[in-house]
Amino acid sequence: MIDPKEFLAAGQQLHGHNCPAMPLGLRAGAAAMNKLGVERAKDGQLVALLELGEGHCAHCFADGIQMITGCTFGKGNIQQLGYGKFGLTLVDRASGRSVHVVPRAEAQAASKQTPFFKEYREKGIPASQVPVDVVQPLIEQVMNAPDDKILKIGEIETTELPKLAEAFDSFVCERCGDMVVEKYGRVVHDQKVCIPCQQELLTQGPKS
Repeated sequence: MIDPKEFLAAGQQLHGHNCPAMPLGLRAGAAAMNKLGVERAKDGQLVALLELGEGHCAHCFADGIQMITGCTFGKGNIQQLGYGKFGLTLVDRASGRSVHVVPRAEAQAASKQTPFFKEYREKGIPASQVPVDVVQPLIEQVMNAPDDKILKIGEIETTELPKLAEAFDSFVCERCGDMVVEKYGRVVHDQKVCIPCQQELLTQGPKS
């Protein structure tokens, strides 16, 4: 069993400030992993599909997911779906088994009525500047609440994912000299270039 409390300190260090949303991501990720009976991904064994959008509060949820599941941008096994929601679908790539976990709306709504949000975050004060005695009770509440009080945990289903493929072929852009993954290469004015150089060449002409 994955214990999210074991990842709290590391998650806070990664995230950079204390808030309730990153711990909520720890809880959601742990619940999904425990439901599936899987361990933290060392490579691409798991894939996290996050329903988050852009620019809304509690986006910190994603860092909790990354910390506890091992699904990271660097490994390429986390995707943001852009739904503006806080759902997580965690997929075990080997078996195709998946589970959907969503923080309960009523728990999130209650959190937004606390001083952390009303007196600080909604007034534009960064989370790192919120007093510890204001944010710590929220963190403890998230970390200690029973799963069924803060999360909706779905049944195990099957999710088909594209086969995992890593690109090793690359080339050196003939214009800027940067290394580029082969499939992103473009040919402009008989030069093999990267996409930014392609865009510049098409608007400015060949580099003298």
